[in-house]
Amino acid sequence: MAGRSGRPGYVGNDFYCDVAIPDTDALKVVFEDEHILAFHHTRPFWQTHIVVVPKKHIASLTTVTEKDASLMKRLLTVVQTIAHDVEESTGAAAVLTNLGRYQDSKHLHVHVHSGSLRNA
Repeated sequence: MAGRSGRPGYVGNDFYCDVAIPDTDALKVVFEDEHILAFHHTRPFWQTHIVVVPKKHIASLTTVTEKDASLMKRLLTVVQTIAHDVEESTGAAAVLTNLGRYQDSKHLHVHVHSGSLRNA
């Protein structure tokens, strides 16, 4: 049985630390450096659906501290680049992060998406 991540058997609450970051070979990676990972969502909700995450565990946007300023700058730079590329290729893009009950994986992640909902 697949957990929330779409990975068989995964039922944890931090898919990014537990699965994605340690096993990027299993992902369709869009961008990766020592601090940031971006990849096509494993269960895409939109026609184009890319997730951008810091490799350092940060629980959510509301838990970011001053110590995370340079990492957040890098994260937003990568999000901006990917959003630009999605907008150029599809004609539109949206950028989204979730908080609280809306956040299935308790690790800061940003969705860059375009197109109609796939799982509506």
